[in-house]
Amino acid sequence: MIVVDDSNHEQQVETAEVHYHVLKSGQQLLLVRHSHAWRPPTDVMVDDDLLTVVVEVAGMQAGEFHVTFTSQRLTISGVRSPKDQGHVAYHQFEIRYGEFCTEVTLPWIVDEDQIVAHYEDGFLKVELPRAEPHKINVVAADRDS
Repeated sequence: MIVVDDSNHEQQVETAEVHYHVLKSGQQLLLVRHSHAWRPPTDVMVDDDLLTVVVEVAGMQAGEFHVTFTSQRLTISGVRSPKDQGHVAYHQFEIRYGEFCTEVTLPWIVDEDQIVAHYEDGFLKVELPRAEPHKINVVAADRDS
């Protein structure tokens, strides 16, 4: 973690966290957390043909998430805004608001056309099915050329 003091004596915290998880199949799963954005609790579950990512982010609507998949990496981000409470003083302030982001590097090739995401009861659930192996036909080369 890097902490930088600015001229107003406020602290700006930049973090970069990388977590490695070993799956039951012996493969490694990489979970990366970005700096400047808070990270919601994220679970990654694996079975033989499906990887499921569950992110806990209550108080949002389904259209407020950005879910992208590129190069074996799933990125879930968005901005959670606080509900207007009027002019109040907080006695305790623990719920995180603002920009959030979590990334998961996947352990296998995913069928991108079959990725499904659902948001319900404060949880975003993304299901990423394993891609079927592609059969490649081998043809004989024309030797007359």
